[in-house]
Amino acid sequence: MDKNLAANHANQQKAKPALHLVRWLVSFYLLISWLTVAAIIILSYTAPNLVNPEAWVRGIIIAATSVLTLVFANRAATGKPRALMRLRIVVTLLLVAFTAVLFFLSLPIWMKVEQAVCSALLLVIAILIFRR
Repeated sequence: MDKNLAANHANQQKAKPALHLVRWLVSFYLLISWLTVAAIIILSYTAPNLVNPEAWVRGIIIAATSVLTLVFANRAATGKPRALMRLRIVVTLLLVAFTAVLFFLSLPIWMKVEQAVCSALLLVIAILIFRR
């Protein structure tokens, strides 16, 4: 039993640097998401032709889920295995949603670029959190 406990502790120690990087990347994803909401608000007043209803809905949903993703990343970085499982689920769902949005939703070009950047960040995060 002590060997299993020691092996588990060693695995957690190896995972900590990766999870701290994940936390940093998720923080960057959150920043981009909330800056996008700010851009949507500003563009709605200054250049309304660059914003559509889909951009509003998508921007708000992504900003809200970015907060949830950061909560899970923070908890996973402290060694909570259920938080890591939740983070894996959320990141997987977000990757699928981002891919679908890029192909099927009518968004302004600037927001499609933002969505592609967020997709790339989420892909890197997924690679990090699904590695053994």
